[in-house]
Amino acid sequence: MLLSQVRLGVISVLVTRKKATFSDLKSLLNLTQGNLTIHLQKLEEGGYVAVKKDFVGRKPRTTAKITAKGRKAFLDHLEHLQEIAEDSEDS
Repeated sequence: MLLSQVRLGVISVLVTRKKATFSDLKSLLNLTQGNLTIHLQKLEEGGYVAVKKDFVGRKPRTTAKITAKGRKAFLDHLEHLQEIAEDSEDS
């Protein structure tokens, strides 16, 4: 799930911020609305993020928050990358 650069980017932002608005993620990751929407849906379906939609005044606001499963997947991914880096140093 985190092999996608966009999904890894979303999770990376959420690990540090705990939650972020759709607009923040779109801007930080330099994504189109459609691209971010698809990746957030996939992350939500996988249980990596929780997406909340509400209104501020009359404007809709979508907020994504990392889940425990998403945080664990991110940490596991980092651990795997560390193992690869260590193995390449041994070669």
